[in-house]
Amino acid sequence: MEVRAHPSSAAALAAAALREAATAVGSVVRGKPEAVRGVLEALLAGGHVLLEDVPGVGKTTLARALARVLGGTFRRVQFTSDLMPADIIGVNVLAGADGAFRFRPGPVFCHVLLADEVNRATPRTQSALLQAMEERQVTLDGVTHRLPEPFLVLATQNPMEQHGTYPLPESQMDRFLMRLALGYPDRGTERELVRDSGSVIDPEGLSAAMTPALVAQARLAASDVRLDETLLDYLLDVVEGTRRHAALALGASPRAALALARAARARAWLDGRDFVIPDDIKGLAGPVLEHRLVPRDLSTTGAERRAQVGTALADVLARVPVPL
Repeated sequence: MEVRAHPSSAAALAAAALREAATAVGSVVRGKPEAVRGVLEALLAGGHVLLEDVPGVGKTTLARALARVLGGTFRRVQFTSDLMPADIIGVNVLAGADGAFRFRPGPVFCHVLLADEVNRATPRTQSALLQAMEERQVTLDGVTHRLPEPFLVLATQNPMEQHGTYPLPESQMDRFLMRLALGYPDRGTERELVRDSGSVIDPEGLSAAMTPALVAQARLAASDVRLDETLLDYLLDVVEGTRRHAALALGASPRAALALARAARARAWLDGRDFVIPDDIKGLAGPVLEHRLVPRDLSTTGAERRAQVGTALADVLARVPVPL
């Protein structure tokens, strides 16, 4: 993935660090530049990512590699049915001779959190995580504790296996800025992986290419990217089109429109531009909007349901005129 230079010195430094980060992650997650790019776009846009795919395609490897190159703290939580909210956000414990309670932070207090198989936890535990994702803070016994910045959640789930799971409802899926899938590698990439299995780079061996301060600088630069009024109208037409489509029972929310605008600015900045173009919006409509849409035919599940939503969104994009 190419991250181009930027005019200001601070932005140029952040762009150079992102180039190094993308290259390092790509050396571990081979043949998936789109997924690597998508996660970096979500990071710049200040959102979270749902990695939804079958086991063994590199979801966890991608999360671990990204955490290493960002130079922040990393935590991984394996979500299970007996996981409690306190196991995520933390708990007040009795400590010290004075008999006072002390806050013991949970794993959510980090820069990158890998929530592995998030749909295996109960709705109560899922809600605790999603609230922290949205508010960037945790409140316990009336005391608010701020989370570190940047804070990025990479949640994984297997869309094909629903036995013993608690699927995320649409209102909670809306909390994720993007839903990405890695998919199977092409024959050449898989051949290299199998042939070089003994020398595959361990994500834990990667060096930090960025710092939390550089990420903050990059986010600031990306947020200043210009979204022309005509392109804003185009974006809103796409969002409104999902609300009116006959095959969709639930269209994109205002939060989805905000997410698409932020993601489009991030993509433009990664491409070295200080302005959004129509292709930024069209290219991100799928990852940003599809998981927020609900088909009118609720009898379908899994891949068939995602295919219906994808077809409806493609129809919306084909109908909405692209501004010149």
